[in-house]
Amino acid sequence: MSAFAGTKGYSEQAPALFERYERLSFEASHGAIIGLIPKSGRAIGAGTGRDAAALARRGHHVVAVEPTAAFRKAAALRHPSPRISWIDDGLPDLRVVTALGAAFDFVLISAVWMHLDAQERAQAMPVVARLMARGAVLAMTLRHGPVPPGRLIYAVSPEETVRLASQAGLRCLMNTNENAKGYANLQAGVRWSRRVFYR
Repeated sequence: MSAFAGTKGYSEQAPALFERYERLSFEASHGAIIGLIPKSGRAIGAGTGRDAAALARRGHHVVAVEPTAAFRKAAALRHPSPRISWIDDGLPDLRVVTALGAAFDFVLISAVWMHLDAQERAQAMPVVARLMARGAVLAMTLRHGPVPPGRLIYAVSPEETVRLASQAGLRCLMNTNENAKGYANLQAGVRWSRRVFYR
């Protein structure tokens, strides 16, 4: 069982959620930021493996951080690549990733930040910033809207996110708000904020 409280509900719903998330391509989900992603280097990003695989195809060596075992195992099977290392770790501490001693050129935190409470978010941002190389990019998507049954999701303020990033030495490059792209989230009235930061 994962030690990360924010993963509550994901193991039980993993098979259905995995297929649902895989239906939307990396380009459809993150097209707005593709021009800001470094062309190669070291990257962090995981989820169902869709994003990790897309970054690997772009020339990155990806550390795919996923604390939910069901997602991590399914993702590694769906998206095998010698450029992807799958790691059982999670925010706010990222202890395993930090212990690698690596500096990353791109960090993708997509649909994750809302699983951290206010104290965890304040703790996590400087941890993430310290993992970034000089000139690295951090891309985040923040979920707003109704909470699905059985999940642990907190209200996240885009303004708070920008403030925490600024305090950690990051500069905001992109600040946008978007409708959900997946049918279920769109029908539920879910909206997203996208924030991109530069170190």
